[in-house]
Amino acid sequence: MQELKEAFCKQCLHIVEVKLQNTLSRIQSLQNDLNSETKSSAGDKHETGRAMIQLEMEKESQKLNDLQEMKNTLIRIDTNTSNEIVKLGSLVSTSMATYFISASLGALKTENGSCFAISPKSPIGSMLLGKKTGDELVFNGRKIEINSIT
Repeated sequence: MQELKEAFCKQCLHIVEVKLQNTLSRIQSLQNDLNSETKSSAGDKHETGRAMIQLEMEKESQKLNDLQEMKNTLIRIDTNTSNEIVKLGSLVSTSMATYFISASLGALKTENGSCFAISPKSPIGSMLLGKKTGDELVFNGRKIEINSIT
């Protein structure tokens, strides 16, 4: 299970790195668009175009900050430790699914298994935090039992 947890962590880091690069490229493209917006005789049209580009840049900048925060969280995970209670970096096998408590990145798959990478702040993640093997909880009306924690 330790190898599986390490593989999931590496996969998460790779996904975040790709998203970071795409976001940086998008910001650079928007910056180029902003720089190339030239004053025209249609002044209002020019200002509206610049404003829309600025809004897009703000959205992308926020996404960049969120992705950098995700990356910092993933870097802090020690995949060599086993946990008795669910916390950041835990691989939690339940009666419903397997979860990697890390960052909200969705379904992950390797040759040896699959899981859902979820944030500890997500609804299911926050419910799992602090639980032990054998504990039960109810999520969306479904009873979930924790089978193992790595």
